[in-house]
Amino acid sequence: MEQVYQHFRKEEQPFIDMVESWVVQVQQQYAPYLTDFLDPRQQYIIEMVIGKRGEVRTQFYGGYEAAERKRALIYPDYFQPKLEDFELLLIEVNYPEKFTTLSHGQILGTLVGSGLRREMFGDIMSDGVRWQFYVSESVRDYVLSQVTKVGKTTVRLEQKEYTDLLVPTDDWAVEHDTVSSLRIDTLISSVYNISRQRAKELVSGGKVKLNWAIYDRPDFELGLRDILSIRGYGRIQLREIEGKSKKDKWRIEIGVLRK
Repeated sequence: MEQVYQHFRKEEQPFIDMVESWVVQVQQQYAPYLTDFLDPRQQYIIEMVIGKRGEVRTQFYGGYEAAERKRALIYPDYFQPKLEDFELLLIEVNYPEKFTTLSHGQILGTLVGSGLRREMFGDIMSDGVRWQFYVSESVRDYVLSQVTKVGKTTVRLEQKEYTDLLVPTDDWAVEHDTVSSLRIDTLISSVYNISRQRAKELVSGGKVKLNWAIYDRPDFELGLRDILSIRGYGRIQLREIEGKSKKDKWRIEIGVLRK
């Protein structure tokens, strides 16, 4: 395991151990294992840990092609995965659209506040008016019965067919950049064209999340698939590290959402 650990952060070791246990379970039981919803960094770790093991494979699905949070199916090489194996349900939030508006943060807070673990539901999507999200089949009844309000707004959750999936308005722009380092403050400064000092203040002020958790170290270096959420600015995902330039700077491909 030490050879695997050295490619990742120390705090990621417990998740790596968990992935290894899933692989062993699949090998011993000759049956697929379905994970909860994973963020892109966790998906990347699974890809790297399982690698090219011939006897075990993995596939990800989050309900639609561009999904950010996905479930992983780890399975023996003879198994042929189907979409229904991912056990996803699409839920729509019905509310009085003429009289109020909802936000991503409100819906996320409501679901977590209802006692639902973040790993049990996927992307929260909107076309500007309608709101939908994916959940695991196992929590369907719980979600439908427990969530009746978002903030002060009375809502009714309804299960929908995948053909009713709305087209999300959030579209990642793929950009290429050259940066002196992969530090959090360096990327924020470069992408949003603000000073390094301002970027540091955003991080130290608790306005930046790394993979959905507040992170206060501006000098932390990002890894592949990491996602930064910067309050008031948008989000950045490190998608590819393309190598060094002649001036010894990193050439990178990033996904960017600008507010």
